Amino acid sequence: MASWFRMAVVAAAMLTAAGAASAQSFPSKPVRILVPYPAGGGVDVLTRTLGEVVSKQWGQSVVVENRPGAGGVIASQAVVSSPADGYTLIMVASGHATNPLLYPKIPYDTFKDFTPISLLASSPNILLVRADSPFKTLADVIEAAKAKPGSLSFAHAGTGTSTHLAGELLKSLAKVDLNAIPYKGGAPAINDLLGGQIPMSFNNGPESVGQLQAGTLRALAVTTAERAPFLPDVPSMSEAVPGYDTGVWWGLLGPSDMPPDVLAKLFRDFVAALNTEAVKERLGKLGALPIGSSPQQFDARIRADYEKWGPIIKASGMKAE
Repeated sequence: MASWFRMAVVAAAMLTAAGAASAQSFPSKPVRILVPYPAGGGVDVLTRTLGEVVSKQWGQSVVVENRPGAGGVIASQAVVSSPADGYTLIMVASGHATNPLLYPKIPYDTFKDFTPISLLASSPNILLVRADSPFKTLADVIEAAKAKPGSLSFAHAGTGTSTHLAGELLKSLAKVDLNAIPYKGGAPAINDLLGGQIPMSFNNGPESVGQLQAGTLRALAVTTAERAPFLPDVPSMSEAVPGYDTGVWWGLLGPSDMPPDVLAKLFRDFVAALNTEAVKERLGKLGALPIGSSPQQFDARIRADYEKWGPIIKASGMKAE
């Protein structure tokens, strides 16, 4: 056997052994998951719920770090700049797929600079008003908006987020003029809604359920085509606005070029956590549907949403500030 060939065989064996060893030893220190939105929002709730279960599996801490700003771009850039060893991850929302359409000088490549791990869960967005609002139904909102165009505003979690797009879709299909007011996440939007600074808001399930159960907010409609199992008495938007259907998803990413064995372990362990009865029950109460897709399926979903929303965003002239 030629010496170069023997060396190649030995090197390959060493790499294989090293890969197996890295998967077996991972994680040997705390894993950090960045959340690109403030505490209390849907992404934050999902991340902390799963982090608690996975940390027990690993015997290592899962540190959730909220780093809001620029629709997730700031946190995403931090992950892209981190070592691709699995110790720095990010939980993104569906706005991750549309950020390249909104930020002309985004400091990373959405499709090349990340390793998709799993699309973990989804939820309808919800059109919310205060419990004492004069708006009792979606039809009331549409009627008021048509009577005085431009007089009503809605809050959303940031330019280009799923809650922003939910409002833009309502404007388009119902042919109404509403003012979209961006916030740095869903939780701050709810705070202003509760305080009376804004008449209505689009928010996702996990960040809304607590206030709905407390009776401080009222849901006028869910944004998916069908009614949501966790809010069976709340109409879907499509019941008043035919053809309306949208929602939000959440998924886990790491930097590009992560070791395949570490990627496989992260995928396996997070999906296992997602499928525990305690997590499924928790997410069900929060209005989130567990998914647990493969890395390849998650990559395909990001690309599909980029293609789906691209024409709508471009036609509206929507740009991030």
